[in-house]
Amino acid sequence: MKVFWQRAVLILSLALMSASAFAAQQAYKLHVDGLACPFCAYGIEKKLNAIKGVQKIEVDIATGTVGVTMTEGASLDEVTAQQAVKDAGFTLRKFEPAQPATQTK
Repeated sequence: MKVFWQRAVLILSLALMSASAFAAQQAYKLHVDGLACPFCAYGIEKKLNAIKGVQKIEVDIATGTVGVTMTEGASLDEVTAQQAVKDAGFTLRKFEPAQPATQTK
Protein backbone atom coordinates (compact mmCIF):
# COMPACT_ATOMS: atom_id res chain seq x y z
CA MET A 1 0.00 0.00 0.00
CA LYS A 2 2.93 2.34 0.75
CA VAL A 3 4.26 1.90 -2.78
CA PHE A 4 0.84 2.78 -4.17
CA TRP A 5 0.78 6.12 -2.30
CA GLN A 6 4.36 6.92 -3.29
CA ARG A 7 3.47 6.38 -6.95
CA ALA A 8 0.26 8.38 -6.59
CA VAL A 9 2.17 11.32 -5.12
CA LEU A 10 4.79 11.08 -7.87
CA ILE A 11 2.15 11.02 -10.62
CA LEU A 12 0.30 13.96 -9.07
CA SER A 13 3.55 15.94 -8.80
CA LEU A 14 4.40 15.28 -12.45
CA ALA A 15 0.90 16.30 -13.52
CA LEU A 16 1.15 19.59 -11.65
CA MET A 17 4.58 20.35 -13.09
CA SER A 18 3.41 19.72 -16.64
CA ALA A 19 0.35 21.92 -16.11
CA SER A 20 2.58 24.80 -15.04
CA ALA A 21 4.69 24.33 -18.17
CA PHE A 22 1.62 24.94 -20.31
CA ALA A 23 0.93 28.19 -18.45
CA ALA A 24 4.41 29.58 -19.14
CA GLN A 25 4.93 32.87 -20.91
CA GLN A 26 4.53 32.85 -24.64
CA ALA A 27 6.72 35.01 -26.87
CA TYR A 28 6.51 35.84 -30.56
CA LYS A 29 8.73 37.39 -33.17
CA LEU A 30 7.03 39.57 -35.77
CA HIS A 31 8.85 40.48 -38.97
CA VAL A 32 7.44 43.84 -40.01
CA ASP A 33 7.96 45.70 -43.28
CA GLY A 34 8.32 49.48 -43.04
CA LEU A 35 9.97 50.01 -39.65
CA ALA A 36 12.38 52.88 -40.24
CA CYS A 37 12.53 55.19 -37.22
CA PRO A 38 11.75 55.55 -33.50
CA PHE A 39 8.39 57.09 -34.38
CA CYS A 40 7.56 53.88 -36.29
CA ALA A 41 8.56 51.87 -33.24
CA TYR A 42 6.31 53.98 -31.00
CA GLY A 43 3.34 53.53 -33.35
CA ILE A 44 3.61 49.77 -33.47
CA GLU A 45 4.24 49.53 -29.71
CA LYS A 46 1.08 51.52 -29.05
CA LYS A 47 -1.09 49.18 -31.15
CA LEU A 48 0.43 45.98 -29.80
CA ASN A 49 0.20 47.16 -26.18
CA ALA A 50 -3.55 47.54 -26.68
CA ILE A 51 -3.84 43.74 -27.06
CA LYS A 52 -4.92 42.02 -23.86
CA GLY A 53 -2.10 40.00 -22.31
CA VAL A 54 0.85 41.80 -23.89
CA GLN A 55 3.54 42.23 -21.25
CA LYS A 56 6.59 43.43 -23.14
CA ILE A 57 7.46 44.68 -26.61
CA GLU A 58 10.94 45.03 -28.06
CA VAL A 59 11.32 46.72 -31.46
CA ASP A 60 14.53 46.29 -33.46
CA ILE A 61 14.38 48.86 -36.25
CA ALA A 62 17.62 47.62 -37.86
CA THR A 63 16.23 44.11 -38.46
CA GLY A 64 12.56 45.05 -38.80
CA THR A 65 11.52 42.71 -36.01
CA VAL A 66 9.24 43.13 -33.04
CA GLY A 67 9.47 40.81 -30.03
CA VAL A 68 6.22 40.39 -28.12
CA THR A 69 6.14 38.68 -24.72
CA MET A 70 2.76 37.79 -23.28
CA THR A 71 1.75 37.54 -19.64
CA GLU A 72 1.64 34.05 -18.16
CA GLY A 73 -1.23 32.05 -19.65
CA ALA A 74 -1.92 34.54 -22.47
CA SER A 75 -1.17 33.94 -26.13
CA LEU A 76 -1.17 35.91 -29.38
CA ASP A 77 -2.56 34.64 -32.65
CA GLU A 78 -1.36 35.68 -36.08
CA VAL A 79 -4.64 37.32 -37.12
CA THR A 80 -4.65 39.61 -34.07
CA ALA A 81 -0.98 40.51 -34.58
CA GLN A 82 -1.55 41.16 -38.26
CA GLN A 83 -4.46 43.51 -37.53
CA ALA A 84 -2.48 45.47 -34.92
CA VAL A 85 0.48 45.83 -37.30
CA LYS A 86 -1.86 46.91 -40.11
CA ASP A 87 -3.59 49.44 -37.82
CA ALA A 88 -0.16 50.90 -37.05
CA GLY A 89 0.44 51.36 -40.79
CA PHE A 90 2.81 48.47 -41.43
CA THR A 91 2.79 45.04 -43.04
CA LEU A 92 3.33 41.81 -41.12
CA ARG A 93 5.68 39.71 -43.23
CA LYS A 94 6.19 36.79 -40.83
CA PHE A 95 4.81 35.64 -37.46
CA GLU A 96 6.65 33.02 -35.43
CA PRO A 97 6.87 31.74 -31.86
CA ALA A 98 10.03 32.75 -30.01
CA GLN A 99 11.71 32.14 -26.68
CA PRO A 100 10.63 34.64 -24.02
CA ALA A 101 13.37 37.07 -23.06
CA THR A 102 14.91 36.31 -19.70
CA GLN A 103 14.12 38.91 -17.10
CA THR A 104 17.06 40.60 -15.43
CA LYS A 105 16.78 42.66 -12.29
